[in-house]
Amino acid sequence: MKYRDLSSAQLRKIHTLGELKACGYQPESIKDELRRNLIARLKAKKSVFEGIWGYEETVIPDVERAILSRHNINFLGLRGQAKTRMARQMIELLDEYVPVIEGADLNDDPLNPISRFAKDLVAEHGDKTPVSWLHRDERYTEKLATPDVTIADLIGDVDPIKAASLKLPYSDERVIHHGLVPRSHRGIFVINELPDLQARIQVALFNILQEGDIQIRGFKLRLPLDIQFVFTANPEDYTNRGSIVTPLKDRIDSQIITHYPKSIEIGRKITDQEARVLKEQLAIVSAGELAKNLIEQIAFEARSSEYVDAKSGVSARLTISAMENMYSSAERRALINGEKSTSVRVGDFVGVLPSITGKVELVYEGEQEGPGIVAQNLVGKAIRSQFLLYFPNPEEIRKKRNAPNPYKAITDWFGEGNMVDILNESTEQAHRKLLEGVPGLKELVKEYHKQADEKLRYFLMEFALHGLAEFSQLSKHHLATGTSFKDLLSSMFSMPGPGEEDDEDDDFNP
Repeated sequence: MKYRDLSSAQLRKIHTLGELKACGYQPESIKDELRRNLIARLKAKKSVFEGIWGYEETVIPDVERAILSRHNINFLGLRGQAKTRMARQMIELLDEYVPVIEGADLNDDPLNPISRFAKDLVAEHGDKTPVSWLHRDERYTEKLATPDVTIADLIGDVDPIKAASLKLPYSDERVIHHGLVPRSHRGIFVINELPDLQARIQVALFNILQEGDIQIRGFKLRLPLDIQFVFTANPEDYTNRGSIVTPLKDRIDSQIITHYPKSIEIGRKITDQEARVLKEQLAIVSAGELAKNLIEQIAFEARSSEYVDAKSGVSARLTISAMENMYSSAERRALINGEKSTSVRVGDFVGVLPSITGKVELVYEGEQEGPGIVAQNLVGKAIRSQFLLYFPNPEEIRKKRNAPNPYKAITDWFGEGNMVDILNESTEQAHRKLLEGVPGLKELVKEYHKQADEKLRYFLMEFALHGLAEFSQLSKHHLATGTSFKDLLSSMFSMPGPGEEDDEDDDFNP
């Protein structure tokens, strides 16, 4: 039976070089191995990069072309764009097991050994040389580039302890302790945030990329390393912290530019897949499509906000953390009130703010409250954008004098001096009763969303109040324990009450 026809279980029964030769095994470079397995996947119409959404027509085809071309790859993109995840998924394009000389540090191919240890072992034992099998997961090495990374870490150095214990002179190459790169022979080696690597360390990678060999402290070594290199880099690093030296960039065959999700739908797929919402939370809390879309809209607003540094980017981790906090906010309220089930409210987005403040870099250097105000502003902008998908544009209605105004009953009631304080921790019953007490609110939702179920109907009622405030139809003030809605005109002539914060979203001015 030929080598390629053997199952993984049959392969692992082969324990010597002679047995390996007998089944027809031939050495193959890792780039050829990746190419062969990718071709098989493409012919079988099987996806290579599972769970990577939004890259189907952009990044993934570029990666597949690079692998078919046997290229080393650099993923260039802002934080949170699945660069490292794609590198890790390339493991799936490796054979499940490959043969190595047992005990060799460099994963030596039994028919093509490169280390002194492996060569000596084959010379001594011949076809009886012991062979073991290396799983694909052990053929992946990842290193985060930091300023303290040394050439010894990556390439290797002379080990005086090894020299002493083996009683070898420093002229013997067996005193060398190999670094991460040689130990990744016949594997995938990933360097994350390449620009953070010092320039002199980047220079040490030149020969490896071009010739496949290394040099250690004057030793005349010729190690024809067989490695698939994958680098990741953030464009911000080119100007703020470091850069990729030009000769190194020239030696990286394919540079692939990544990007953020281009639609709410794609963002939802990523967040739903990655958010760690517990089953017990899902049993208590129900969240509608609108609530989840608002989470994604916050990220879109942040990426286009004049207050957020576009060069830094807004990671997909923002929406993932925000989704988790949204569920936790509703769960906490249910636990406090002793309720067995509850629905997400717009008020629960106060719990989302901590997920935003640590994930956006501001353009300006402000006070400590700055990120919090920006986060509130982004939530408000998200509500404003999504409001237009569910209700008529209040600004267009205002321009048409004779057009019917679906919001008139609501705004007139507030204009009469009425106000509503929606508290974050109120019970489900109290919350619904409060919303039902606003004339015209239930009728508005019924008119435009006749098919909405009970949970969505109450969410839309609260959402309508927030949306009208964003379009300056009502006044909204943040309380320590919730949100207060009043008539816009009357609130302009009154000071904030006890516990209120005078932080109108539309008046945000850092």
